Amino acid sequence: MTRTAEKVDSLVREDAAMAEALESIRREADRNGGEVEWADVRDDLTSGQWGRIIETGILVDGRDGFEIADREAFDRALDDDEEGVDADTPEIDDDASSWSQWDKLAGLSAILLMTGYWFDSIRNLIGGTIDVALGPLNAALPFYAVILTVAMVTGLYSTLLQANLMNPERMGKYQERMKAMQEKRKDVEERKEAAEERGASESELERLDNEMDRVQEEQMEAMAENLGMFKEQFRPMVWIMLFTIPLFLWMWWMIRDGHIASDELQVVMPIAGVVEWNDGVVGPMQAWIVWYFLCSMGFTQLLRKAVNIDMSPATS
Repeated sequence: MTRTAEKVDSLVREDAAMAEALESIRREADRNGGEVEWADVRDDLTSGQWGRIIETGILVDGRDGFEIADREAFDRALDDDEEGVDADTPEIDDDASSWSQWDKLAGLSAILLMTGYWFDSIRNLIGGTIDVALGPLNAALPFYAVILTVAMVTGLYSTLLQANLMNPERMGKYQERMKAMQEKRKDVEERKEAAEERGASESELERLDNEMDRVQEEQMEAMAENLGMFKEQFRPMVWIMLFTIPLFLWMWWMIRDGHIASDELQVVMPIAGVVEWNDGVVGPMQAWIVWYFLCSMGFTQLLRKAVNIDMSPATS
């Protein structure tokens, strides 16, 4: 190992922030034909770091400013250090986003309940069971108010489940990681373009090509790890489906199998006018489904505003 490489390793071991400082110097040197001045990097490193780098002899006098004493050794040592964890890339605890056995059981149960949409016997069983609890409500209120009540209940527990089972901070880390990878790739592409325009040496172009290959590999790894973001988003959904599917089956059972009063078979809806509950209103979507979603979405938005629940990813 040359003296320059030893000096780079020594500085990084003393202060991990030196790796970023040295990278800033290399980046500006690539842009300025191999030389760098304090004015070029003053926003990226402290005067103490700049003085320490000059003191160790990593930077030597050039024609107009300073140049790296041994560029190949500098690149080799710095690239070896960068093979570790990138300080600008948020670390994500993938184990923390793993589903528990209860989450998996809820997902399996939701899938089993969905068979009620295709099999009458299952729908009748679920509908009859839920009717024990909701039958008195249906007897006390008109059916459109029953659907409104069900929509309010599902909106309430959906919001609470999302607030407790989703981690906006972890979601933000996934997004920050992808953004960091994109910015890193753009930076390497700009440095390579600048190097080609000034007729850089083959060794420098080869180093930039290798750096681009590493960035592409990191992007591919990050994309694979984005499966964790999908799992994080879908985790509360299985619980919401577990509680909502039986209620949907009950409403469908009530309408399809004629368990509501004859004078409640029709409803007046905005724009559509007088329609029956099983009439298609928005394409194939029946009136009762459209009414449910309108009530649910409206109540959910009001609830989130009232209790200040924000589901957007939290970024640092």
